[in-house]
Amino acid sequence: MLKKVFFLVSCFLLLVAAGCSKQPAAPATKPATTPQPATVPEWKSGYRVFVTNETTGDLSIIDGSTLEVLANIPLGKRPRGIHASHDGKTIYVALSGSPQAPPGVDENTLPPPDKSADGIGVFDVETNKLLRVLEGGSDPENFDISSDGKTLFVSNEDISGLSFLDIASGKVLQTIKVGGEPEGVRLAPNGKTVYVTSENDSAVEVVDVASRKLLKTIKVGKRPRNIVFLPDGSRGYVSAENDGTVAVFDPVKNIKLQDIQLGTAGEIKPMDLALSPDNSKLYVSAGRGKKVFVVDTKTNQPSVSFEVGMRPWGIAVSPDGKMLFTANGPSNDVSAVDLASQTVVKKIKVTGSPWGVLILSR
Repeated sequence: MLKKVFFLVSCFLLLVAAGCSKQPAAPATKPATTPQPATVPEWKSGYRVFVTNETTGDLSIIDGSTLEVLANIPLGKRPRGIHASHDGKTIYVALSGSPQAPPGVDENTLPPPDKSADGIGVFDVETNKLLRVLEGGSDPENFDISSDGKTLFVSNEDISGLSFLDIASGKVLQTIKVGGEPEGVRLAPNGKTVYVTSENDSAVEVVDVASRKLLKTIKVGKRPRNIVFLPDGSRGYVSAENDGTVAVFDPVKNIKLQDIQLGTAGEIKPMDLALSPDNSKLYVSAGRGKKVFVVDTKTNQPSVSFEVGMRPWGIAVSPDGKMLFTANGPSNDVSAVDLASQTVVKKIKVTGSPWGVLILSR
């Protein structure tokens, strides 16, 4: 009986094998499709505008002469702060896996942060590629670069920290405690001190670069956002969003000198700052005020303002001083402003919630 069963099973298997041998060969598995790098035209001259898009996680590259978007290149989660290396060959971008938390939002209702997404992206300007992501501490938002180009000073918003990041190793050397919700970071022109805004404490923290120690706290106004210095180091300017002011301070004595009132608090919300190439004018984006204000740096008085778009945030001036660009988050566009006529010549569509603006030239 067992021999008969074995014989029948063997015959069945032979028939199956014979039938299979008559089937056409299965097609080869297609390789997985991988996104191709963006094709960006060769950059021979002129300037380009680089814009971080917070909600879509990419970098828009805009041609300064045609005002057209050349490419949108993926970077990672929540790209915000953007700065170039001293030689202009590399762009660094702050990336964060923490969910967006606008003022008034109950943070307990937000999803948990993705700490694996935190870091500083390294973008190669020549190849238009993201090369790697460095450590950046927890929830990096903005940063500046040391005078020798070897260290990044990174604000860590959710832990009230300032991280010292070694670029070569890609590692954080030390994180020190600063004021609550640090955002803007700027190295003083002498390269010896770095200044960090604290949104919660209405202050700017002064940190010694060599010792990595907190030296002093300067009270500047409610919800300070960003900082710029005159190149000679004689004055610093800080935007105070909830006061509608720009605070002027002395970086030598580290004391506040005065407040420049731009408008009614609550209506005008100063955000980012940029100097004209000759340093005679300070441009201030006004957030929900929809405007850009121009401050005369000799008198420290506002001279004029003009409307640019929905909640202008990041701001930058072209190398020739003729054009100004603002990142307008809610409308997903960048305003290109002719400074001679103080009019928007074009609103350039980008991807999602533009945040930071950087201009490089050749």
